[in-house]
Amino acid sequence: MNSTTAQDKWRAVAAATGPADRAAAEAGVRLAYRTAGLAPPERVLWADSPLAAVALLDGLPDRGRPVREEVRTRPWAEERRRLHDALGPAGWAAHWQSTGAVLWDLNRALADRIRTAVTEAHGESAHGEAAGDVRLVLLDAVLGQHDAAWLAAFDGHGERLAGLAAVAAHAGWWWPYENVAVVCERPVELHRDEAGRLDRGDGPALAYPDGFALHAWRGMTVSAAFLAGLTDLTPERIRAEENAELRRVMLEHYGYDRYLAASGARHEHLDETGALWRIELADDEDVVTVEVVNSTPEPDGTHRTYWLRVPPTTRTAREGVAWTFGLRPEAYEPLVQT
Repeated sequence: MNSTTAQDKWRAVAAATGPADRAAAEAGVRLAYRTAGLAPPERVLWADSPLAAVALLDGLPDRGRPVREEVRTRPWAEERRRLHDALGPAGWAAHWQSTGAVLWDLNRALADRIRTAVTEAHGESAHGEAAGDVRLVLLDAVLGQHDAAWLAAFDGHGERLAGLAAVAAHAGWWWPYENVAVVCERPVELHRDEAGRLDRGDGPALAYPDGFALHAWRGMTVSAAFLAGLTDLTPERIRAEENAELRRVMLEHYGYDRYLAASGARHEHLDETGALWRIELADDEDVVTVEVVNSTPEPDGTHRTYWLRVPPTTRTAREGVAWTFGLRPEAYEPLVQT
């Protein structure tokens, strides 16, 4: 299979949602064990999410030792070494760039966020494992469809990975132990923006059958309650938000022009650093902000706009931006604006 076809195939696997093909996934589990020289697990159990899988494993004292090293880590490393030796350093680098590298960052970031959410959820549960124990269990996981980057690189090059590829193509994360394997369903929903980041304004960006979910706006993690509150935003509520990133999300959702008009903002100054706006309040000090545009583009090529709250005595945009760095205006001379 050529690199473009493999990349497209595994990109689709990584983004797949809906019910797992349990029979095909279980056949892949047994093949992965046999390929590793192990007896197949006595039982294959299913969980509706990684969160549910960790809870299920906590109640399986007879699961035996973890065999991820034999099933995934060792054959993975040996196939990589074999392909690297066959292609040479330059050939391997070119092969990786045309296959797995394109999928690597997105899938790694998503896997990290799932791990964090599972750990936090168990930490909040009265009956959950300690955070350290949960992290150890998560280290035993094979990432299934979220291992798509590596599977794209090895597609057609290593029969030793056929079992792992079969599970990934038909199910989500899974945990191989000596006596039992626990396999997860795939998500039921996945929403990304044009840059591939998790993104949804009216519900979970990633959701599993049991309700375990991640909420995000243009790649930024937010809570379900925060998203629900975006439907009835007011300028007052936006101004009251202390977290600058959340305030930016609010402004993007509400609309910058609408916010300025609704707030009665007055444009006071403009220079190469940004624009200074003032909102006069009858019963409080003026709200003064500097509108700045991040010179570093986002993955989709756009540039984020930020609103920096500055002291009400600020008279120029440069003075405001300098204040955020603890500098006087004449001392603020950035070589590169970021």
